[in-house]
Amino acid sequence: MAAFDQAFRVVIGHEGGFTANPADPGNWTGGASGRGECRGTKFGISARAYPDLDIADLTLDQAQAIYRRDYWDKLDADSLPPPLALLAFDAAVNNGLGRARQWLALARSQQTGAAICAEFLAQRFAFMAALPTWHSFGLGWARRLCRLPYESMTMTEDA
Repeated sequence: MAAFDQAFRVVIGHEGGFTANPADPGNWTGGASGRGECRGTKFGISARAYPDLDIADLTLDQAQAIYRRDYWDKLDADSLPPPLALLAFDAAVNNGLGRARQWLALARSQQTGAAICAEFLAQRFAFMAALPTWHSFGLGWARRLCRLPYESMTMTEDA
């Protein structure tokens, strides 16, 4: 199975179905709670990132195409070792492409081998724990971040 397909299965398992929690800034087309229209998030595709998309009616195939085009390919994830590709891909979907690239560059500049993955996750955890929404969503985010190292061990080269 291709690395993208493996990573997509992991990330989509974290993201799940449709939600329209008004406390989540990502659910709003204006990018902040109470700003714009609360159109929700589905499969990790948010109204903030895609304000013109019909989020509620988004299909899994559409989400997969968006993930490939807007996250995996823009990270050049096929050039990364599969475990690191998963970590960067998950971060790009959940925290934004720019932050994922920043953490990837920082981790690669200071570390080698498995330490790259550890540094990447440490940078991501520190960022997320400082978010004002950590109180509401932090336990779920922490679970996600703690599962990722184990999930990354299942990643293999293209078969």
